[in-house]
Parts: sequence; C-alpha cells; structure tokens
Amino acid sequence: MNIRSFLIIFAMSSLLHSEENFGIVVHGGAGVMSGLSEERQQQIHKKIQETVSEAYEILEKGGSSFDAVELAVSMLEDSPLFNAGRGSVYNSDEVQEMDASIMDGKNRLSGAVASVSTVKNPIKLARKVAEETKHVLLVGEGAERFARDIGVDIVDRNYFYHEERLKRLLNSKNKISKLNENADKIGTVGAVALDKNGNISAATSTGGMTNKMPGRVGDSPIIGSGTWAQNGVCGVSSTGHGEFFIKYQVAREVCVRIEYLNEELSDAAESIINELNDLEASGGLISIDHKGNISAPFNTKGMIRGSQTNKTDLISKIY
Repeated sequence: MNIRSFLIIFAMSSLLHSEENFGIVVHGGAGVMSGLSEERQQQIHKKIQETVSEAYEILEKGGSSFDAVELAVSMLEDSPLFNAGRGSVYNSDEVQEMDASIMDGKNRLSGAVASVSTVKNPIKLARKVAEETKHVLLVGEGAERFARDIGVDIVDRNYFYHEERLKRLLNSKNKISKLNENADKIGTVGAVALDKNGNISAATSTGGMTNKMPGRVGDSPIIGSGTWAQNGVCGVSSTGHGEFFIKYQVAREVCVRIEYLNEELSDAAESIINELNDLEASGGLISIDHKGNISAPFNTKGMIRGSQTNKTDLISKIY
C-alpha cells in the first residue's frame, strides 16, 4: 500500500468515526398535565435532566444502550414524581401493581415482569428475566419469587406509599375527580437509546391505571406494544391507554413502517399517534432511529420528555 492509499483510508476512517451517532431519549408519561405548579414543573425538569445526563454519560464513554436505558428507567422508578416504581398509582384493592420491560435490538433479547408489588425496581428484574432465564415475561408471585432468589431488591409495600395518589384512588372510587382519574390513566416512564456501536435498546415501566382491576396488565411489559428495539431501524417506548397500544402493537408498528414502507422516523411516529387520536386513544411515544434521529409525538395536553444526542443538546419538556 502506498502512502496516498493509506492517507485516503485513514481519512475515510476518521470521517466515519466523526459521524458516529448516539443518544438517549426518556419520557415520564403523557397525560392531562394541567394544574402543575411551577415548583412541580421544576422538580420534573430537574429529574429528567439528571436522568438523561447520567444515561448519556454511559453512551459517551462507549457504554451500551442496554445499560443506558436500564439506568434511566431505574432512576425514574426511584422518583415519586412519576407513575412507576416508587410513584406508582393504586389499583382498586389499594395496592400498587407494577409492570416493566426491556429489549436489546442487537439480538432481540427481551425481558419483562408484570403485576409485581414489592420489587423496588421492576426494570432491573425485567433485565434479569432476559439475561438469566429462558423466558420473556414473568408475572405476580412467580416474578417476585425469582427476584428474591437472585437478590434483586425487595422492599416493604410501605416504600410505595403515596398519599396524594391514594387520595386519587378514593376520589376515583367515589367518582369525585374525573380529571385526576384521567391524569393517572396514562402515566408511564421509558427510555430509548442508540450507542456508539449502533446498538439500539428500549425500556418501559409503569404503575398502570388508578383504580384498575387487580391483575390488569397494560402495554408496558408487552414486547411490541410498549417496548421495541431493532438494530438498523429504531427503538420505541410508549406511554398511553395501554389497551389500545396492545391492540395496535404501537411500538413495533413505528419500526415496521420505517423498515417496510421506507418512512422517516418522524413520519412513522407522528402518523401512528394521530391515528390513535382518531380512535380516541390518548398517549405518546419516544423513539430513536439508527442514525440518531429522535421523535417524541403525543396527542395529549402534555408528555414529560427529555433527550440528548451527539447532535443535539440536553433538553427537557413537559408541554
């Protein structure tokens, strides 16, 4: 190889490296979002920005998107601000039942849990299901027994106590506050990420609906509905009225339209959310494609979200 050929190859390699794309998008649920005090809005922005920043640091240092989305969702689960983990809403028996899922787009490795009530971080247990069992989804007592067996953090149910959300349940039962009931119907947290190796991952976690029937499971732990990741295409985490997101396989549908209809990410994501709106199904989604482009459409009055990529600065938004 002569010097000129070497320089050309070196220049091409450097160009490819400089165009390496990566990033993280998170959400804290879509819903009514009206009446949020300035103080509460600032608390939400602070937590979202902190979460995005820490997850982005993993990616910036060459870490995996799988690690990044797990960290992001677990941080949101630890906050009482969101309807997941510690902030989960109550079912009709005045108990929190939580669902979560995670997916690696490299090999479609997936794990999920549903109807768990003593697991501190359902998303961490979902990852253990993916990596340490032959299964994809564990539910209820079986999922919690697995958590105890492998040493995932188990907490007393008092850890999840949330006075405001318990009052919302009681109001809902008494049909006093339709606004609060609707506000809690579609809360979820999630994350999608693209790492420097081109791997895409997605994760979602929720406490479900206020006053839901015991044992009700929404879209969040359903691969293809609430969570989807596919290398070379896109990653999606959904938040909304779960029954509709299950029926229309919303998360995977975004990637399907990109893969088979050659649509751009924003077109695919926005058209699906608009179609759901026509069905009177409320919600939104976050997404990232294999080029590092992001899209976060919603048809509600607000969706808590934040993002950072190698091409865009850290941002957080509610409306």
